[in-house]
Amino acid sequence: MKFKPEVYNIPDERMKPFIDPEEIWGYINNAKPTKERVREIIAKSLDKHRLNLEETAMLVNTTDPELVEEILQGARTLKEKVYGNRIVLFAPLYIGNKCTNNCKYCGFRVSNKEAIRKTLGDDEIVKEVEALEENGQKRLILVYGEHPNYSPEYIAHTVRLVYGVKKNHGEIRRVNINAAPLDIEGFKIVKDAGIGTYQIFQETYHPEAYANYHPSGKKRDYEWRVTSLDRAQEVGLDDVGLGALFGLYDWRFEVLSLVRHTNHLEACYNVGPHTISFPRIKSASGLDITEEHFVSDEDFVKLVAILRLAVPYTGMILTAREPAEVRQKVIQFGVSQIDGGTKLELGSYSNSLNNQQNLNREQFKINDDRSLSEIIDDLIANDYIPSFCTACYRLGRTGEHFMEFSVPGFIKRYCTPNAMLTLTEYLVDYGTPEQKEKGFKLIEKNLYQLNGHQNAEEVRKRIDKIIAGERDLYF
Repeated sequence: MKFKPEVYNIPDERMKPFIDPEEIWGYINNAKPTKERVREIIAKSLDKHRLNLEETAMLVNTTDPELVEEILQGARTLKEKVYGNRIVLFAPLYIGNKCTNNCKYCGFRVSNKEAIRKTLGDDEIVKEVEALEENGQKRLILVYGEHPNYSPEYIAHTVRLVYGVKKNHGEIRRVNINAAPLDIEGFKIVKDAGIGTYQIFQETYHPEAYANYHPSGKKRDYEWRVTSLDRAQEVGLDDVGLGALFGLYDWRFEVLSLVRHTNHLEACYNVGPHTISFPRIKSASGLDITEEHFVSDEDFVKLVAILRLAVPYTGMILTAREPAEVRQKVIQFGVSQIDGGTKLELGSYSNSLNNQQNLNREQFKINDDRSLSEIIDDLIANDYIPSFCTACYRLGRTGEHFMEFSVPGFIKRYCTPNAMLTLTEYLVDYGTPEQKEKGFKLIEKNLYQLNGHQNAEEVRKRIDKIIAGERDLYF
């Protein structure tokens, strides 16, 4: 896939900042949406072309209820065209919450004396992973504070440790990372450990707002953070995840900045982000921010749909920060990944520590505390295929290779069959009798829809093999 990135005020150069706040606000302030223009932009996206800043600004400034509804429906259609009806599931695993930063929105910040600090020992990590595997998880994201104890070597050690845990039919097949930015050598070390996506959120792309929310610590360095994923790309770590923490600054600015960051990666490395995340500010221990920029549910749904249209090829992650009812609504407008059975207190998967959340032990409040099994039930009931697929990563379909499949809309061709195979595994190994009945009906329905496709019969053969005892089959 050959991108045609736009040229903006600040040239896109490797490992150099690229955000011009005045330019971004210029696009927002000058955007005057009309029905004709909004519909043209939606049509462009549905043709699987990424939107530029001018086009994205038109969508964020759209307030006409009829046009907003067309944006939502456009996002829904695009999601179905590109991603089909599967939803990838994962779980976060917090390894350590020691931190030297002082981020005003985070319960882990160094000045929060109420926070209870902990780093899991190797034995504790193994117990946590075993508990996650016994629930059926196959994909994890490991989370670390920014602290000298959590060096690249330590992160790599924990990744290898997690991959090595096998409990009954359980295994973790993809380990993603959410951790502090590293230097080039550090990214090389974690890449060599076999990680999947390296996820770093800018939090807010507005430099002045960023300085306000990060009064001390290494994270105060805006440029070091905004160029962090460039350094990952420099060592060939080409699966990277962007994100903004909505509620810190004007959501319209953050949406355009995420698109600007996407353009930067395309221009410099010929590969866009693997995922975009859009967490909203939630309660945290000692939260020290105003509600000036908090995002309403209505605007949240809208911004998710706009991001879906703006970057058609990129996976979108919605976390358990959001309550179940919001997740159930938003998921239809572009989300491709969600977490399930999430627990944030360190050690709580194996010890059931946080049935009652203690924010002094957690980074923020989660608002969807349903078990993985309950979330799978809900997805199946709404005709979504729960997926634990890791095939693209393990077959080398990452970075540019991933774009070759995803940008033209080929994800559905691979992901739907692989989703059915991983759901079959889950149902056989962990499903309740009722889950099995409903899940296999859903699989059969999707197999019927595959009739006529070249691999339909092969999918059915592999499902039969899994039922007979084989595991880890994929396309």
